[in-house]
Amino acid sequence: MADLLLGKPLARRVRQSLKEEIAASSARPPGLTVIMVGENPASEVYVGSKERACAKAGIVSRVIRMPDDTPEKTVLDTIAGLNADSSVDGILCQLPVPDHVSPSRIASAVDPDKDVDGFHPVNVGRLWRGEEGLFPCTPVGMMALLRENGISVEGKHAVIVGRSNIVGKPLAALLLRSNATVTMCHSRTADLPGVCRRADILVAAVGKPRFMDRTFVKEGAVLLDVGITRSDDGLSGDFDFEDVEGVAGAITPVPGGVGPLTIAFLLENTVRSWRTRTG
Repeated sequence: MADLLLGKPLARRVRQSLKEEIAASSARPPGLTVIMVGENPASEVYVGSKERACAKAGIVSRVIRMPDDTPEKTVLDTIAGLNADSSVDGILCQLPVPDHVSPSRIASAVDPDKDVDGFHPVNVGRLWRGEEGLFPCTPVGMMALLRENGISVEGKHAVIVGRSNIVGKPLAALLLRSNATVTMCHSRTADLPGVCRRADILVAAVGKPRFMDRTFVKEGAVLLDVGITRSDDGLSGDFDFEDVEGVAGAITPVPGGVGPLTIAFLLENTVRSWRTRTG
């Protein structure tokens, strides 16, 4: 039976530590502003969770809601105003955005030192150059979860299935920084199960429920499941949990594994920016 790598206890400790740090400071509280363009029910739920988490930690949060037909220039002008606002430490543009708004141009418009999503090209460069910066929250949380459970990645073979700019690519960079050997896989990878079976650490980030069964898994491997899909049966990850847990050494469940870490480390990024800006 695989060990369960649970994200909730770590997320609680991160949030509590940030709350205590903010309460003990004589500086103004940290500020996070979220921009939402258009109406998306899933985004509304997620942003609501961020607002509640900020309130509990002592972070001042604000949501700027814009209609679907908002011109891209208006969004960019709003970001420019937030860049200049000394009370704002973190800026986040909630994805997805309408088709006429470029996620790339939006990400590039945010001040890199307020870019709590870690998507600005400067922060991407800092990540791959091994420098300090603000990096994507989910991969940072995943690395923290491995450390929390005493799982060293040094010298290990990590295989990541999924090459998104949000999870797959930044996680590869973080694993490389910790001296793992990293293989990136995607929809064109030949013999995907065979490549995955060579992994000491196997990451599923494709968004296909129960896509990966025990034929993908080496005995004793550590499995990190980033996928989450809602169906009539409830929430499912990218791994077929019931099939792989008898083969894996450790696994993140869905829900309760990686998910809780994303908002916790968004708060961490906001507080990191605040520390720098308030001294």
